[in-house]
Amino acid sequence: MLVKICGLMNQEDVAAAVESGADYIGFVFADSRRQITYSHAAEIGALVPHSVKKVGVFVNPSAEEVMKAVAAANLDMIQLHGDESPEFCRLMPKPVIKAFSISDQSDIERMNQFDVAHILADAPGADYRGGSGHTFDWSILKDSGQKVLLAGGLTAENVRRAITETSPLGVDVSSGVEIAGKKDHEKITAFIKQAKGSC
Repeated sequence: MLVKICGLMNQEDVAAAVESGADYIGFVFADSRRQITYSHAAEIGALVPHSVKKVGVFVNPSAEEVMKAVAAANLDMIQLHGDESPEFCRLMPKPVIKAFSISDQSDIERMNQFDVAHILADAPGADYRGGSGHTFDWSILKDSGQKVLLAGGLTAENVRRAITETSPLGVDVSSGVEIAGKKDHEKITAFIKQAKGSC
């Protein structure tokens, strides 16, 4: 079970995610309370081992913006959370995680138009694209035919049930491992243990 810890903003949180067994760590470059600069992402990601993938999160970026971020922050993957087209995804210099807000079956049909490394199935956002902290009807994902990363309202308390119901390739969490808007290292560890079935 792959686990992505997203919205990391300092070296201590990155270290906690890596040491707890995260497979992917996410740096948010789009408008968000977790937004950081490319140079800051490079700084806090400098000690991340090659076995852990660094993911840059964007919403409707230009190709030039993505290229600049990949070079500056040494990104391994690109996560697109906006209205990007399949054609735009094919232009990307690194493997793509394409995010979709899931409300009904039509969203699954739209997902299947994209040939990307992963599909991120998320709950509809609130103030920003994604990262709402809400769950959605997981039954929609049954027989989706995609290698899905499940996101949206996941916590250490519900991630095992979410995995059982949807059989995703992996899970993605941000607010579910926070207290008062800050990453909590014990929550990160507990989430990864539950997701990977090691407790």
